Amino acid sequence: MKTYLRHLAIPLVSAILAGCASFSAYEPQRELLGKSRVDVTLAMGPPAAEQIIEGGSRLVYPRGPFGRHTYMVTLDRDGKVTGWEQVLTEENFIKILPGMTAAQVEALIGPSFVKTQLARKRGEFWSYRFHSPFCIWFEVEFDIDGKVRSAGYGVPPECRAERRGL
Repeated sequence: MKTYLRHLAIPLVSAILAGCASFSAYEPQRELLGKSRVDVTLAMGPPAAEQIIEGGSRLVYPRGPFGRHTYMVTLDRDGKVTGWEQVLTEENFIKILPGMTAAQVEALIGPSFVKTQLARKRGEFWSYRFHSPFCIWFEVEFDIDGKVRSAGYGVPPECRAERRGL
């Protein structure tokens, strides 16, 4: 019996390791510094978006369960990686002010994958999950003209008392 399990375990572990190797990296690695855009996409997969910035561009990589991290990889004019940052942070959230455009919000914290239309077409909410010990998310409310009306923290649906039967 033990010999049978040993013969089964080796191919199983090999298949798992091969499967892991085929997935893209969750976050940028130090080895990417100075590498090309092609190297980034080979390591991390295609970006969700690309932003043109002064002196180059940024590749946007929302990651994690429910998008709790968004990495922006900065490329210089020659398309070489100069750095990256995880942008779903409180330091960035406080920079979002009334009057900003949707493009300005995306340039700061990336795209939202949870967008909710307000009643009577009064605008929409963008919700961002982020790494926190609390069950909260960050929300940005846009008016009908696509300008930030307000921004702050809210409770995601899975954390609401009525969903938990309390």
